[in-house]
Amino acid sequence: MYKRILLAYDGSEAGQKALLDCCDLVQWSKASLTLVAVMPHHIDFIGAEGGFYDPKVSEREKLGYQAILDHGLRDLSEAGHKADGEVLVGDTVTEITGYARKIKADLIVVGHKHLEGWAARWWRGSSSGALIEYAHCSVLVAITQ
Repeated sequence: MYKRILLAYDGSEAGQKALLDCCDLVQWSKASLTLVAVMPHHIDFIGAEGGFYDPKVSEREKLGYQAILDHGLRDLSEAGHKADGEVLVGDTVTEITGYARKIKADLIVVGHKHLEGWAARWWRGSSSGALIEYAHCSVLVAITQ
């Protein structure tokens, strides 16, 4: 069965559901668990000509993502599970699939919230759908309504 599980965690309601589902899987399979929070690259655009990168803004954002990750790790620890974690920076799908390969994960777990209306679904796109296409291993999508 599963030996290494990677949970992409963002602290959202869907992320919390994925965390709870992951607890059940880890308990059942005795797999090791790693959490990642993915922070997108932050570039401020000043016009059609281009943008700039502010490392101070990026560092503040990274601290926010680290706090989300720490909260998830604390919840797991309080539930009696051992896990490690890391904040990744870049494209969500690329970072998750790359890290899953790096740790030789055999399951990726993500949360997903169904959006109301076709426009919301179209505008947001689907990271979970793209993960399924690019992942080298199984993907579990924990859905909230």
